[in-house]
Parts: sequence; structure tokens; C-alpha cells
Amino acid sequence: MEPMDIVGKSKEDVSLPKSTMFKIIKEMLPPDVRVARDTQDLLVECCVEFINLLSSESNEVCNRGDKKTIAPEHVLKALEVLGFGEYIEEVYAAYEQHKLDTLDSPKGSKFSGIEMTEEEALAEQQRMFAEARARMNNGVSIQKQPEADNNLES
Repeated sequence: MEPMDIVGKSKEDVSLPKSTMFKIIKEMLPPDVRVARDTQDLLVECCVEFINLLSSESNEVCNRGDKKTIAPEHVLKALEVLGFGEYIEEVYAAYEQHKLDTLDSPKGSKFSGIEMTEEEALAEQQRMFAEARARMNNGVSIQKQPEADNNLES
């Protein structure tokens, strides 16, 4: 594979956010060390090339296992195949930490942080539907009594 030979993409289309990469580079070095701009660009290109290489090998590992979706274990195996076995433990630890971090984030789980009973969730859903109906009816609200309340009277 040619460097930066990505299906349907030119070299200019595929990159990493340079400001983020520059920040990472700066954080990894002692404060008194300066890095030339062309060196920073070279490091970014190396990172992109590494990601391409790792992605390609991960895909091959995935295909050898007759799978259609690249899973974390495919990436870890690809690291080993490419000669980066010494990093697997650290990469796996970072992956586990990422899973924990995203579990707590709003995007991590559709219902994380929501502590409602099923009945409360149903009542909230009905309230939201009523609000949506009211907006659709130009503000005319047609209130329906929940069936659960009607059953209490009988």
C-alpha cells in the first residue's frame, strides 16, 4: 500500500486535527524543548500513517477470523503482528479506561444517569407526547386522562 493510499481519499483529505496533535506533542516533552513546525507536521503524518497501517492490519486480522466488524481484539492482535506487542498491555488498559469513561458520559449510554421507574418513564413519555400534540395542533391542547387514573375510580 502506498503511503496515504486510502480508498477514495487524497492525501490532503485525511489528517488529524493539527492543533490537538501539537498540544499532545508539547505535553509529552519537557517545557524547555521546542519542536520545529515541519517536525510537528512530520509527526502528524507519521501518526496518520500508523493509524492507516494499524487499521489495515486490524482489517486483515478481522477477515482471517471471518468477521465483518473490526473489534478491539483485532486491533490488539494487529499490534502484535506489526511488532508492537510491548504496547498491548498499555493499549488494553487505555481501552478499559475509555469504556469506563464513556459509560459515565451522556453519550455512553442512552439511559445513563436516568433513575426512573417504568411507570414514571411512561408518564413522562405521555406528557411529552401531549406537548408534541399540542404544538402540532397550534397550541390547542387536548388533555387525555391516563388510563391508570381512570381505573382508580372504578
